[in-house]
This record gives sequence, C-alpha cells and structure tokens, in this order.
Amino acid sequence: QVQLVESGGGLVQAGGSLRLSCAASGRTFSMYGMGWFRQAPGKEREFVAIINRTGGITYYADSVKGRFTISRDNAKNTVYLQMNSLKREDTAVYYCAADRAGSSMYERDYDYWGQGTQVTVSS
Repeated sequence: QVQLVESGGGLVQAGGSLRLSCAASGRTFSMYGMGWFRQAPGKEREFVAIINRTGGITYYADSVKGRFTISRDNAKNTVYLQMNSLKREDTAVYYCAADRAGSSMYERDYDYWGQGTQVTVSS
C-alpha cells in the first residue's frame, strides 16, 4: 500500500512558477513509476508528466513540454513537478500517482493516487 500526499499548489500569476511535491509513504517508493495528471474544471483528467523508477526517463505532454520538469528523490520518497512559465490554461487540480508496472501515460495503469492540489493561474 502506498499513500500519496501532494503539496505546493496555490495561486500564481501567469508567467510565474510553482513547485509541486508528492510525498509517498512506505519503503517501496523506488519500485514505482510516478506520474502527474491534472483536471481542469469541466474537463477530464489528463496526463502531464511521468518519470520511471530510477528517474532516468521522463516524458511530458506536449502542452507542458519545455515548461514543466518532473523529478524524484527516492531517498526522500518524493516526486516533484517544477512548473515554470505558467499559463491560465494550466489551472487545474494536480494529482500524483504511482504505477507498479512502470511509468504509463494512462490513468488506468496507475495503482495509487493522491488527493490532489489546486493550482490556479491568474492573468
């Protein structure tokens, strides 16, 4: 069992930056691929970024590529999402998730989810 707790969300002006953190419980964090997803008001949840177990492989949605960076610290059981050059369309609830099988772009492949953290970007 893995419990995930996101933090770091908030209100930021367009062009600003935020760093999200996702702290995981348990001793097996390094065995999970990790992903960030987001859900904007009135929209379905969508893939944002993934990172493999060791942190050596990352992948991003086109909408955030070049602006967001996913990273992890297995010693701290934490995955991060550095978000730069934020846009109004980045406003959403951001979720982290853990995937035992690796690192997938698809929600259905994830085994554990956090409760989410709200990011609001104002103009």
